[in-house]
Amino acid sequence: MAPREQLSVAIIGGGPGGLATAIALSELPYVSVKLYEQAPEPREVGAGISIGRNAWNILHVLGAADGVKGAKKGHSWQRNGRTGEPANLDTASSSPGDSEEDRYADIRARRTRLQAALLEKVPPGIIQFSKKLVSIQDLSENKGVHLVFKDGTETTADLVVGADGIRSIVRRTLFPDHHLHVTGNTAFRVLIPVSSISHVKDFPATTGWWHGLNGHFYFSQVDDEAERELCEITVRSYNEPVTADRTATWAIPITNEHVLARTEEYDPRIKELLAVVPEGAWREFAMVAGPCLKDINAWDKVALVGDASHPLSGAFGSGAAFAMEDGWILARAIEHSINSNTIIKDALEIFQRIRGPYYERMYAFLDERGKALQRSREGNADFDSIIKARIAGFGILEGGALDWIYKNDIKQVWKEYVASEQAARL
Repeated sequence: MAPREQLSVAIIGGGPGGLATAIALSELPYVSVKLYEQAPEPREVGAGISIGRNAWNILHVLGAADGVKGAKKGHSWQRNGRTGEPANLDTASSSPGDSEEDRYADIRARRTRLQAALLEKVPPGIIQFSKKLVSIQDLSENKGVHLVFKDGTETTADLVVGADGIRSIVRRTLFPDHHLHVTGNTAFRVLIPVSSISHVKDFPATTGWWHGLNGHFYFSQVDDEAERELCEITVRSYNEPVTADRTATWAIPITNEHVLARTEEYDPRIKELLAVVPEGAWREFAMVAGPCLKDINAWDKVALVGDASHPLSGAFGSGAAFAMEDGWILARAIEHSINSNTIIKDALEIFQRIRGPYYERMYAFLDERGKALQRSREGNADFDSIIKARIAGFGILEGGALDWIYKNDIKQVWKEYVASEQAARL
């Protein structure tokens, strides 16, 4: 299909991946973009989010980098959760970013800051709220995709981008045999005022993990030094009961008692810190995962981005960056295929060739790491041995071995793809 008429694109979901896709595609004059978000207004659920070099790289090409501010992470401490004793004193810095002097050093920021920075770059009129997708249908070869929303409205589009998260209805429609499962790994998250913890003596108010037998406690600042208003607390439990009929898993209000029951083994300073959290502030995020998808597009007219394409259960702590990278590469692929008679089909093939193997590599790494952690628990290992093995796993994540993730330069990835394609034609 040559661009005699504008290509119509429907993006499902207004998270970082959907917004990035909208920004990138709206810059193409022959593309008409609409983003459908089920929420009645802009919102981002959660607490803090890590912005590393890979995220800065994609935010920069989207023009949104200057709108994201937070606390520089610097040295990320790994601690024995029972004693608070640092376990990585010999590590110069376990943060996978660049130097503190770098404008784009690793930060931890409020998720709402990232959302606002991206929203600011989406042209007016593109986003439609209160649009919950009910169904999508593949029409004939040249007639696109038919979409139906809960409010009864319908539309068609030449290309649909499923950016609707880990429980994506787009993915479920395309791949009905792909099933998710609740893992039992659950995060309880909250943002509280920094001033509310000033009375806790000898608490190191820097980014750090405190490891327990069946979970960990995470603390970080989320505001830059000029503000320093809020900080983030996450209590992670690795062995939560899993019920087969559970469907609600994200941002569920949870009681203080429920969270505190999972912190009995921790250092007294942690318990004192948790005591300041007001009742009703905690939110539960039950991790959901699924197997690696071989294909992240279908029907020659639908693409999946972000958690919709790779339900990794929050692995690597860089999901927003992955989703934004997806959207930008998809836009470049369309631009690259503009002279083809089958623009969308060709663009989706390029998208698959670049992003598919990237996620396969992540799944392979997680499989191997999971086996290593399982081996560390065999033979009734004691607490210190288990914690040591877990912290060693963090060292792998943060010590440079995963620079292909944390320092990924998506603009360079695209340049290398184009160069390889040109070389193959010679």
